[in-house]
Amino acid sequence: MELSSLTRCHLPLLLLFLLAGSSSMALPVHPAMDRVQWQVDKVNRRGHSIGLVMSYIDEATALESSGYFRPWHVLPFVDLYGRRYHIGSIRGVNVIYALTGQRRLNAAVTVQTLIDVFSVSGIVHYGTAGSSNDSMSFGDVSVPKFVAYTGAWTWKKFKSLKESDTELSFGDFNVPNGGENLLGALKFRNEELYSVGKPMKEVFWLPVDSAWFKIAEELKVTLERCNNTFCLPATPKVVCGLKGSSADMFLDNAEYRKFLFREFGVSTVDEESAAVVMTTTSPGIPVIVFRGVSDLAGGEPTWSSTSLMNLASINALKVAAEFIATVGKQKSTTSARSANN
Repeated sequence: MELSSLTRCHLPLLLLFLLAGSSSMALPVHPAMDRVQWQVDKVNRRGHSIGLVMSYIDEATALESSGYFRPWHVLPFVDLYGRRYHIGSIRGVNVIYALTGQRRLNAAVTVQTLIDVFSVSGIVHYGTAGSSNDSMSFGDVSVPKFVAYTGAWTWKKFKSLKESDTELSFGDFNVPNGGENLLGALKFRNEELYSVGKPMKEVFWLPVDSAWFKIAEELKVTLERCNNTFCLPATPKVVCGLKGSSADMFLDNAEYRKFLFREFGVSTVDEESAAVVMTTTSPGIPVIVFRGVSDLAGGEPTWSSTSLMNLASINALKVAAEFIATVGKQKSTTSARSANN
């Protein structure tokens, strides 16, 4: 009998054998994961929550010491994939917060877990940032309308032709005068954005949620001028509608931050915002960003980054907490109106 005939004749029996074997060899579910699933289900039965994420320990400490967050006495946290998701509320609004860790991979993984596992109605991201806009002062809070990932480059060959106005040519920064440089130039690249129900498209600027941004524009928040070690000469302000930049590097170079502002109109620089916005944009979940200025991303006094990190975190959190309370109040009003109709 030919091999092909043998295969055709015995294929049904072979499939039954494989199916029987696979079911008996299936790995049992780990008991710990059973408990986590039970915890997640319990949290989700509370209803929708707002996801709140921050990147640095100092930013999480600001939340823990603020008194804004009230842990849920039934189940105060869920440990999942090495991260702790804290369950509770802020000003009566259900909130799940998590410390992401630094840079975009950590930020994206944390946010993706939040929106995949928990029932969240949106993501609020707050933290500190460097300023690349001379009109932004220490302690100010930026609510960007657009953010971009400016850490994706194509490294061009030495003496290659300029393709766009936003290339970074190393020769322009030769001292005492500009000229040629063997490093050549960098061409900034777009990101590939995959969205539900839409074809992939390349984008550079990522917008925050327009409805949430309008709410943020109407907030009235008095920011802090002093911390335990330092007082600013003037009360900081909330600035809406600027642009933010993220990259997987801590920027501490005055010339590069000036370049970002000059070429892209970027006012703040950080390491996570673009990842947070991109991760939530794909499934169409609302997102907003609040970043407090803690340094000038190069060229500032040596005391600024250490003395004002805490103050910048507190101010960004203060705006975020007021935003969460406002969104919660609007949802309660909408639900009450629907119930009465």
